[in-house]
Amino acid sequence: MIEPAGAGGPGGEAAGAPIRVLIAEDQALLRATLAALLQAEEGMSVVGTAGDGARAIALAAELRPDVVLMDIQMPGLSGIEATARICADPALKGTRVLVLTMFEVDDYVLGALRAGACGFLLKDADPQSLVDAVRTVHEGQSLLSPRVLARLVARMPSTAPAGALAGRRADGVGALTPRQREVLLLIARGLSNSEIEVELGITRATCRSHITALLARLGARDRAQLVIAAYEAGLISPHQGA
Repeated sequence: MIEPAGAGGPGGEAAGAPIRVLIAEDQALLRATLAALLQAEEGMSVVGTAGDGARAIALAAELRPDVVLMDIQMPGLSGIEATARICADPALKGTRVLVLTMFEVDDYVLGALRAGACGFLLKDADPQSLVDAVRTVHEGQSLLSPRVLARLVARMPSTAPAGALAGRRADGVGALTPRQREVLLLIARGLSNSEIEVELGITRATCRSHITALLARLGARDRAQLVIAAYEAGLISPHQGA
């Protein structure tokens, strides 16, 4: 078992600092395998491991890792609830959560993304994909394109989920300007920034400004959560693919 290392600021502030990873996985063999793989990778450091969601939350608060590799289904506190609590902690605003799942499309994945995860990785992914995934989310990107997420949403039930966060986002969508709603809808349909610029006839700077405003107004961490917000607000239907 990897003993927790000293805490450090999220995001790897020091120049050349390794990506500090916390692994939450209830299967001991897989947990050890993931830890050994990432620890052997140059520029990465596994600072701790957890076998359940409660331990993951405690270690995240103590160690402030850059990336949490989170299994969705764990005994006791689920990975989804653990993800929600970690992402809601202001002290961990720089920590990115990457969830592990057996299936590409299921209720758990959407729940984890809704809770604040930056993306998901299949447990049968090859080692290099795992390494690349950790680096991707550490750089502030989502490991799930809006197009893929739109397909995921299309498989979900047509009833939007209840909850305080969903309600706040729906209210936020209602307060958007017409142009901001247009941008959000295009993001939800899977268009890239450059495609949105062409579609609306706006500059790159204007497009980025709209997206920044959307993230702030809807309390979203990334584009993936913007798509979820559009779904929850009814801007796109569950059967409206990208």
